[in-house]
Amino acid sequence: MEQKRLIYMDHAATTYTKPEVVETMMPFFTEQFGNASSVYTFGRKSKAAVETAREQVAKAIGAKSDEIYFVNGGSEADNWAIKGIAWAHRDKGNHIITTKIEHHAVLHVCEYLENNGFEVTYLSVDENGLIDLDELKRAITDKTILITIMFANNEIGTIQPIAEIGKIARERGIIFHTDAVQAVGNVAIDVEKMNIDLLSLAGHKFYGPKGIGALYIRKGIKIENLIHGGGQERRRRAGTENLPGIVGLGKAIEMATENLEEHNEKIRKMRDRLLNGIMEKIPYTKLNGHPEKRLPGNINVSFKFIEGESLLLMLDQLGICASTGSACSSGSLDPSHVLLAIGLPHEIAHGSLRLSLGDLTTEEDIDYVLEVLPKIVQRLREMSPLYEDFIKKGEN
Repeated sequence: MEQKRLIYMDHAATTYTKPEVVETMMPFFTEQFGNASSVYTFGRKSKAAVETAREQVAKAIGAKSDEIYFVNGGSEADNWAIKGIAWAHRDKGNHIITTKIEHHAVLHVCEYLENNGFEVTYLSVDENGLIDLDELKRAITDKTILITIMFANNEIGTIQPIAEIGKIARERGIIFHTDAVQAVGNVAIDVEKMNIDLLSLAGHKFYGPKGIGALYIRKGIKIENLIHGGGQERRRRAGTENLPGIVGLGKAIEMATENLEEHNEKIRKMRDRLLNGIMEKIPYTKLNGHPEKRLPGNINVSFKFIEGESLLLMLDQLGICASTGSACSSGSLDPSHVLLAIGLPHEIAHGSLRLSLGDLTTEEDIDYVLEVLPKIVQRLREMSPLYEDFIKKGEN
């Protein structure tokens, strides 16, 4: 098949960098390239640009500017938050609480800490991907030093009750970290009202550049450094500042959080039209994730009797970019750990499709996907022995 168009429906994996962001960054590649740690005027101008971006990030999440630390992305932020708290508070306890549906940047860090003397409780989730707050309370012990639970799931889009989790942690004197990489730019966030102590974010998820992110650390939180070296980021994160990236991150988060609800309503309407069309046109389809408490642009569905990788390849031939789950693990043949955690059997989890809408999505894109997706699913089902057996049983 000849690819005639490009329809990008994988905004959860990454987004394009908006022209206004690129324009803001450009002078810091060529003209204003001074090292932000230098003492001379040329460097001080770069330092001022970094501090402006710090203020932009802080304002977007309800934090103070001196609580924002720039890192290279979400994975580093998660690593620093979890390892940093674990090592800094190991004299108080060695117990960490997380969930079974976290991003691997959290799960693999927890596995690392388990191999180094820490104990980790992995909370279950219900069929919609939500944790049970009572189970969280029961999991807390006198050795619990950290609760790390993602704000919104990158695969199924479910949004956790973050303020309630933060309140539980605060009342018990436990530090609370949330991986908000998928949430920033999609959900209104206030770290003070939500009792959040640490928060991870990444620029490329909200139309900023790749390779830049930030970690919010509430003032007064004791945390070990992850990267040692020079005195950058108030001696907490060594390495020459990624000046263009930091400036771009600040501009992107400012744009992403202004008129947020108006923007979300537009995306939500397109998502609902696409989802309703899929459910109407394609039988034996299941929505994964919470029907209401979910990211505005997220659709995750499972089609019985098909294999997700084949579905992606056929969509790609028609110019549609989608995912079967997290782009970070798309090379794996194992079914998504998130879909297994919400109770899907292996054969149905393998037939999942994630469509994540964003600023590139148009109504014409929705029409096109609704035109071709049912045909692809039907074609794959006609090649499936399982579907053939199912039809035969239905006729008898």
